[in-house]
Amino acid sequence: MAFLETAKQRYTTKKYNSEEIISEEKIAELKEIVRLSPSSINSQPWKFFFVSKADMKQQLANASYWNAQKINEASHLVVFSALTDIGRFEEQIEKTLPEGSINYYKQFLQPRGESYVRSWMKQQVYLSLGFFLAACAENNIDATPMEGIENELYDEILGLDGYQTLFAVAIGYRHAEDANQPAITAKSRLNLENVVETL
Repeated sequence: MAFLETAKQRYTTKKYNSEEIISEEKIAELKEIVRLSPSSINSQPWKFFFVSKADMKQQLANASYWNAQKINEASHLVVFSALTDIGRFEEQIEKTLPEGSINYYKQFLQPRGESYVRSWMKQQVYLSLGFFLAACAENNIDATPMEGIENELYDEILGLDGYQTLFAVAIGYRHAEDANQPAITAKSRLNLENVVETL
């Protein structure tokens, strides 16, 4: 299983080589991959921002606590946001989803209220995060998922309307001295029997 070896080598990068930039071709591939992320009933309640301009990265880095250095050193920052405008979401699914999916939403999600629907939409964005991190690893691109950011400031900087920042991912290429890479520090995970049960 080739992906098993990829999973063993993937890690959260702590220090990037600021001189090495991801090619436009690879960025275009990552954009298409994240667009193809799975979501419940194919709801796609998200928007992704690929940030490479130095001034914008700097503004976002300043709103990222201890993650600022990673963002400034990384090639790109990808911001994941979720729809918060329920009306806009319902218009979107009416235009794009088959009747069965729309009926599922109306019967099982909508009756639970707007706060439940917003929570459910956020969960879909987290599905896309796992998909994106796997794609980066498969393409030998290093990544750092980050919840340690000032979400409301991100919203202001990006000018979000009807969307809410959930988290960001710095992407690029590791610095040779990054001590967190598996070649230097072994990955730490719970034993298989602690997390997987066969019934």
